[in-house]
Amino acid sequence: MVVHTVVPLAAEAEAEAHGAPERVWYAAYGSNMHMDRLAAYLAGGTPPGAARAYPGCRDRRAPERSVAVELEGRLYFATESPVWTGGRGFYDPTAPGRMRVRAHLVTPGQLSDIAAQEMYEEPGADLDLTTVLRRGRDALGPGRYETLICPGTVEGIPLLTFTAPWTLRDVEPLMPSAAYLRYLAGGLLESGPWEEPDIADYLSACPGAAGNWTAAHVLELLTGGDG
Repeated sequence: MVVHTVVPLAAEAEAEAHGAPERVWYAAYGSNMHMDRLAAYLAGGTPPGAARAYPGCRDRRAPERSVAVELEGRLYFATESPVWTGGRGFYDPTAPGRMRVRAHLVTPGQLSDIAAQEMYEEPGADLDLTTVLRRGRDALGPGRYETLICPGTVEGIPLLTFTAPWTLRDVEPLMPSAAYLRYLAGGLLESGPWEEPDIADYLSACPGAAGNWTAAHVLELLTGGDG
């Protein structure tokens, strides 16, 4: 398993002329890196350990492929999640560092429905991807996951994710829960190229986890401990 390379949008000057893509990479950096968790967003249901049921996507098929990717920027935890009772994961593409993601190959409609469920809304409306594919960023609203980011392409297919409109500098980091970190760690391990100690080092250094979770504690989550 390898970590795939992202080609910046600036190097894809012809992309705008190609129209709407038939497929996109959904770059998951939170609990949706884990296939059990993602399955609830796609097919509907309640994932293990969660209290909330998800309606699922209009198109309930599994991703065509899933690959490991690294992006410029930083994963951090902030604002309390009613599902996990701890800090949520967000992406700041302007922060120094590298963020690990698991990119799922889906349709634009599936991406739209996943985004709606992240915002506690009913899926069913397609996102307009025109601006984000042209400029790399589009704020669809003020909500936590209503800012679309397109860092570039993988294998010629646009890579898209969503995050908050603010940056790491604008909010107070918040410690993530053990259950949430377990999903993130498990999803990174499923991705293939990253080993358990390396995953523990990575997550424990992210703002919100740093100073609250040691690498040893995160490693316990991966190996069956409660943290």
